Amino acid sequence: MFVLKRLLFVLLVVWSASTITFFIPRISDINPIRERFAELARLGGFSAGELEKIVESYSKAFGLDKPLMQQYFDYIGGVMTLDFGVSLNKFPKTVLMLIAESLPWTIGLILVTTILSFVIGNLVGALAAWPLSPRWVRGVSTSFILFQGVPPVLLAILLIFFVAFKLNILPIAGAYSIGTVPDFTFEFLLDVLRHQVLPGIALIFGSLGTWVLSMRGMGITIQGEDYVVFAEHKGLSSYTIFKDYYLRNAMLPQVTALALALGNVITSAIVVETIFGLPGLGFVLITAIRSNDFLVIYGIVLFITIAVAVLMALVELLYPLLDPRVRQGQE
Repeated sequence: MFVLKRLLFVLLVVWSASTITFFIPRISDINPIRERFAELARLGGFSAGELEKIVESYSKAFGLDKPLMQQYFDYIGGVMTLDFGVSLNKFPKTVLMLIAESLPWTIGLILVTTILSFVIGNLVGALAAWPLSPRWVRGVSTSFILFQGVPPVLLAILLIFFVAFKLNILPIAGAYSIGTVPDFTFEFLLDVLRHQVLPGIALIFGSLGTWVLSMRGMGITIQGEDYVVFAEHKGLSSYTIFKDYYLRNAMLPQVTALALALGNVITSAIVVETIFGLPGLGFVLITAIRSNDFLVIYGIVLFITIAVAVLMALVELLYPLLDPRVRQGQE
């Protein structure tokens, strides 16, 4: 029943996002196809008469000449099959093809940085609140918290200027060195990793302070709980108390916070990868905005919304593994 409720929630979010994405652009009288080809006409590509014929042809091909509700049902059907339409700027490539080409870069960046920031932040925060921890751990946690007020975008710019430009330690931008042919050799993978270091640092330190601060607060609260005091009186080792009674019980609210923060994580990653010139979703989105490729913009926004909803549902399904009380409540 719990899994079914989560699936229904995801479907509701997908339907709501699809409906909003469909109707909001149609509130105005702007025709995205006309806007795109009118821009090309101003550059001297073709005459006004040819423009009307092209707009009429593309409108018929995309089904824009059909009644509004018919367009809506066709659009919902396309979303259910991940058919977001065709790119106007890179025709005949579909929006899904552009997303598929750029998605591995974004997933790699988000997956690694989110896991590292979540694990390191919660571990440091828990140790900072643990009475038996060394004093230097508290100093490290305070340093991480200071980064909480620095947005990942600003941190990315600072890293580019000082580390890449001034010190010339790491590459300024790009997914790999210019002139390199992508393959699966060790040298190429090492080159890719060097280009991912600065974007990764920007994203990790941009969210690390939040996890440290929230986990330290949870740790301080749990110290006075009866089950922790009981474990201490039973004579259990400090490691067992910290791992099984202290850290595990403090993690559930953090997992909840992770589900709520996924939207900001993905948004920050897209902006940061754009700053560093990585060929991810951010690059495709910025290119679409600059070229008025409306279908790509709508498709990426909707895809991100669907991805966040699915990830939130998956995170909620992890709750029973962390807290047996949740599992018992579902039975």
